[in-house]
Amino acid sequence: MRTLDPRITQRVVFSFLFLSTLVVVIPVVWVVGVIVARGSGVLNMEFLTQMPRMGMRAGGIFPAIVGTLALVLGTLIFALPVGIFSAIYLTEYSKRNWLTRFIELAIVNLAGVPSVVFGLFGLGLFVIFFRFGASILAGSLTLAVMSLPVMITAAREALQSVPSSFREVSYSLGATKWQTVRHAVLPHALPGILTGTVLSLSRAAGETAPILFTVAAFYLPRLPQSMFDQAMALPYHLYVLSTQVPNVKLELQYGTALVLVGLIIIMNLVATVIRSYFRAKKQW
Repeated sequence: MRTLDPRITQRVVFSFLFLSTLVVVIPVVWVVGVIVARGSGVLNMEFLTQMPRMGMRAGGIFPAIVGTLALVLGTLIFALPVGIFSAIYLTEYSKRNWLTRFIELAIVNLAGVPSVVFGLFGLGLFVIFFRFGASILAGSLTLAVMSLPVMITAAREALQSVPSSFREVSYSLGATKWQTVRHAVLPHALPGILTGTVLSLSRAAGETAPILFTVAAFYLPRLPQSMFDQAMALPYHLYVLSTQVPNVKLELQYGTALVLVGLIIIMNLVATVIRSYFRAKKQW
């Protein structure tokens, strides 16, 4: 039986992979291009720094930007320490038994739970049971719980990627377990941890369902004064403009979407720069 020329096979496989990449990239570029083309016309300092007026038909989206940033910051404060310490425990300290496997399975399953379920969870636990009410605190805690599975998984993979020889050398020099983790493992795992953190925060910044139940205000033309206040947020504000407010200029909707997409892109670019900086310092 005659076999195909390996060069032909390589070209066919390469062409298939290239087309698969285009199938993914072209829709994304098209969507971003449409948002930029239709939303850039309203993107100015007034739109970014003014309060909404006339029932959100005019003015800016400054309260929604501030609310989104507050939620992202709150999510980072609550989720990052828990995520890193959980990953350290599961990777460096826990023994391989049924309990550890059950926890790992629970983390993987939680990563696939729809965001609306986390919203209902936050409503029942933080808003009603703990009586935080609809507030930035309740929304941040809800988004933190939603972000933890991705954050823990990414941090574990980053910790596991550090060569075991680093740990062995540290132990041979008389270091304790925590000293080894802190000085020989964490610095080298930091780029991967940052990647997972930013990915989870980017998802949190664009979610609508969790904040709908726990923090988002329909129309609030002022800035929140404390963590116990409601706040506007870009995802929910975009939903309101698109479905609940009549006679809104289409440019306002696309402008809000452009700001949200731009915020997420900036977060990812910052993470890329930080990750590249720490990777450049690696000696292995």
